[in-house]
Amino acid sequence: MTKSRITRDTLLDNVRRVVVKVGSAVLATRDGLNGAAINRLADQLAELSDRGLDVILVSSGAVAAGRQRIFERTRKKHRNGKDMVSRQAASAVGQGRLMHDYDEAFARHGKVTAQVLLTRSGLKLRDRFLNARNTLERLLEWGVIPIINENDTVSTRELEFGDNDTLAAMCLGLIGADLFVNLTSADGVFDRNPDANPDARPIPLIEDIAALDLESMCDGKTNVGTGGMYSKLRAARRAAQLGVPTLIASGKGAFDIPAALRGGDTGTLILPDDRVVSSKKFWLAYRDDPSGSILVDGGAANALLTKGTSLLPIGITGVEGCFERGALIFIKTADGDELGVGQTNYSADELCRIKGKRTDELAAIVGPMVSDEAVHRDNMLLDAAI
Repeated sequence: MTKSRITRDTLLDNVRRVVVKVGSAVLATRDGLNGAAINRLADQLAELSDRGLDVILVSSGAVAAGRQRIFERTRKKHRNGKDMVSRQAASAVGQGRLMHDYDEAFARHGKVTAQVLLTRSGLKLRDRFLNARNTLERLLEWGVIPIINENDTVSTRELEFGDNDTLAAMCLGLIGADLFVNLTSADGVFDRNPDANPDARPIPLIEDIAALDLESMCDGKTNVGTGGMYSKLRAARRAAQLGVPTLIASGKGAFDIPAALRGGDTGTLILPDDRVVSSKKFWLAYRDDPSGSILVDGGAANALLTKGTSLLPIGITGVEGCFERGALIFIKTADGDELGVGQTNYSADELCRIKGKRTDELAAIVGPMVSDEAVHRDNMLLDAAI
């Protein structure tokens, strides 16, 4: 289906596989998990499954469930600790409770669920990424509904996805989804932050998310790492690059996912890009945080943007950060404008020595060459949503 033909009424026409992400704001109250919300979500996802769709659920809620359980059993007042160790401990308690509630909710419809815990390090290496894909494919083949969450108990700040919006976007490429539904506490996307601007207007359709200033719309990146509309729009931007449409809608109250996908007017529909990146490029760009930057001159920047070339050392003017061969790095202009990200063939030290040099000069400087290119075009994603 081409971008121009995608409407609310046609959204489900060619969908085979859908990723649904739900946050703690939907599933939990101040007192812990909301059983009614979990049952309502299971009812609607079971209906999609009965229609023949593969359904993958990315769910928050383990920390909230854990805090609830701890307080019920111990009455410990420090159950609301927000430091990393407290979050991990609460998650360890809550994961079992969350899955128990999901398992019972889906069992009412004869559905089997599977818990899948992922970490960024688990998807960073290509072979582990492919192994996770194979496992999920087999679960879907069996008719099981995978319920994915970040493995908070073992994650560190350096390795965590930061929020389940980011994790859900990675899952789109992991399992080849056709549609992304992001359930939140807001009634879709607004032109400005409605919390600070009472006259903010809802946006029912976003045709070109790449053209939007997401930071301005969301009052900066203040919510990155803890959810919030910025992270949801950034996840939608990544989905658009994969050719996947996104529906951001409220999961509060009597929400109805099947009705929204049949042409309802709730939430915001975000259309995919016309140019779609490969799953491998998507994985390469978003599997890790960039370790540094390569600065390029105007000629190299123009060649990258208009001709789709690889980046040669002769076009490099500077290097920022300390990184080894194979690291993910930013590619920037000398003025600091981000062009994209890529996997470097050389370390930061080697690039400092060969920047501005012709290809025939490289061997004399660094010895036997790894590659003529500093970053090959097949290992580069321009306009990355970092």
